[in-house]
Amino acid sequence: MASSIYTRLRGGIATASARETEAIAIEFAATLPGDVTLALHGDLGVGKTTFVRGLARGLGIKGPVTSPTFSIYTMHRGDRTLVHLDAYRLETPQQVDDLLLEDFLISPYVLAIEWPEKIAAWIPADALHLELNIAPDERHTIRLR
Repeated sequence: MASSIYTRLRGGIATASARETEAIAIEFAATLPGDVTLALHGDLGVGKTTFVRGLARGLGIKGPVTSPTFSIYTMHRGDRTLVHLDAYRLETPQQVDDLLLEDFLISPYVLAIEWPEKIAAWIPADALHLELNIAPDERHTIRLR
């Protein structure tokens, strides 16, 4: 089953609603190892936080999941732990040090990073990179690089 979702994601999956995006993320979450970093690439409004919400549901997390833009990160606990890091407001590598964020970049949990290009030097080499976009027909796409 794991290869099925990975194969589909490598080919790109189009979704027409937030519910469909969350369903893909729930299915993907079930295949993830206990220690993995996910780099979520894409512009504003492409569904990165929606995807993370689905990951949370798939990891047995019940509480609300919103973008941690102003708090930088949020830790969610359920059957497994999810750290949701939003690097949008980070401007310099020194901020990673100042905020002690490097501690979160070596994870014993699922780490989902929005705006990973802001901290590219800190992203582990074995991170899974997902590209989220909006197609011309307004459907959202999710592709595993």
